[in-house]
Amino acid sequence: MTRIVYLNGEYLPQEAARISIFDRAVTFGDAVYDVAGVLDGRLVDFDHHVQRYFSSLDKLGIPSPLERDEILAAFRRLVELNQIDEGLVYLQVTRGEAERDFVWPDDIQPNLFMFTQVKSSSENAAAATGVGVVSTPDLRWARRDIKSVNLLGQVLAKRAAHDAGAYEALLLDADGNITECGSSSFFIVRGGEILTRPLGNDILPGVTRRAVVELCRQHDLALRECRFTLDDALGADEAFLSGASSYVLPVTRIDDQAVGTGSPGPTTRRMREIYIAYARATLI
Repeated sequence: MTRIVYLNGEYLPQEAARISIFDRAVTFGDAVYDVAGVLDGRLVDFDHHVQRYFSSLDKLGIPSPLERDEILAAFRRLVELNQIDEGLVYLQVTRGEAERDFVWPDDIQPNLFMFTQVKSSSENAAAATGVGVVSTPDLRWARRDIKSVNLLGQVLAKRAAHDAGAYEALLLDADGNITECGSSSFFIVRGGEILTRPLGNDILPGVTRRAVVELCRQHDLALRECRFTLDDALGADEAFLSGASSYVLPVTRIDDQAVGTGSPGPTTRRMREIYIAYARATLI
């Protein structure tokens, strides 16, 4: 079946969807995106994804071509047209098409496109075994709180992790503290307490991360937002990552060194169960 995508109000076969080589997403990476999970044919935590989408647009001064309910309707239509039971919906808004110049014209019109991907997150075999990550310097731009398409730093980091046989890249700032992973948030468990880096311009405000933090509070799991080092992570009892396409996934090796027992720990296993229950409760 040909995948149907959305481009500026039209539902098209993927091979018919085109944007100009003069679009500023192509020439400058001048665009934002977001990704929402699909479970049982419905959308996971949709409103928090849309809130982050509007926040990123506002920080870059790009007007949204669609409002919240229009985005919801388009997401649902794409899920239906492509018969997605479990997977993702990707949304991107570019600043628009113009002659290449660092300063954009005032009358520029944004372009918006969406597409779906099939991906199994709830039945991920890695949840039972855990995954490995490889540490690497965080070379991204300073405004990581904006979900922009400027992802070359992440691309290089995740390629290095892939080439090393690891699932993810673990990013380190100039002070040796962990920021997050290449495309997911990062947590460690130490002495019964869950630790994660606090929000700021240096990490993405992950929607799944937000849910994990709130769920810890609701389920009386001790959580502290603080900076911690690679050595802290190597000495942790457990570690896990979170993201829209991974949910909560145990990290059992860092740089070929076992974390804790080298198997998914009880706190991580419980957090994954709690999150999947939350994801199902948020479906719309």
